[in-house]
Amino acid sequence: MKNSILTLALTLMSTIFFAQDYANYAKYEKENTIVKSQNTAPNAVFMGDSITEGWFNNDPKFFTDNNFVGRGISGQTTSQMLLRFREDVINLKPKKVVILAGTNDIAQNNGPISLDKIFGNIISMAELAKANKIKVVICSVLPAYDYPWRKGLEPANKVIALNELLKDYAIKNHISYVDYHTPLKDKDNGLPIELAPDGIHPNKIGYEKMEKILMSVLK
Repeated sequence: MKNSILTLALTLMSTIFFAQDYANYAKYEKENTIVKSQNTAPNAVFMGDSITEGWFNNDPKFFTDNNFVGRGISGQTTSQMLLRFREDVINLKPKKVVILAGTNDIAQNNGPISLDKIFGNIISMAELAKANKIKVVICSVLPAYDYPWRKGLEPANKVIALNELLKDYAIKNHISYVDYHTPLKDKDNGLPIELAPDGIHPNKIGYEKMEKILMSVLK
């Protein structure tokens, strides 16, 4: 009887875990099939969270005109992105990958995590890309003074510290680094309301400014 109960419990736990699709592999499964069927490889895949997903939703023309592919998933942390990196980046065989990640880790979306571990996840993505002959573009985390969904974490200085780690790594490894933070921040090291009404997610104006910054590095 005890063994039957234990077996049932383990089965239920396994079913719940896999049903959740922690990395959300299914999100872009159909889109990835289409990309892989095309003759021309993407110029770049944008890997990220809601900021990247919102970028495509706000300005899809920027992506289509430049042969860019958006692979952002709202709410995701770097751990989740690392898991789906093969499916959503490597298997698409892009020329470049633009990695914009880390703010949801600082927001503790999946629980507390150290800056070193966030940094390590981003570096692991960069190393996977390089091993597959994909050029890496590492982006700074956008300014963040407070998270509307998890207030009081005081993320501003954590964002700056993570960006310093990323910039130093990029310089030492001859990787392109895109600094969004310096030109976009306000006096409190947050995003001004005219660029992001909630202080985190850019609006169309915010994305247009990001596009100019990014393209000056990609050229």
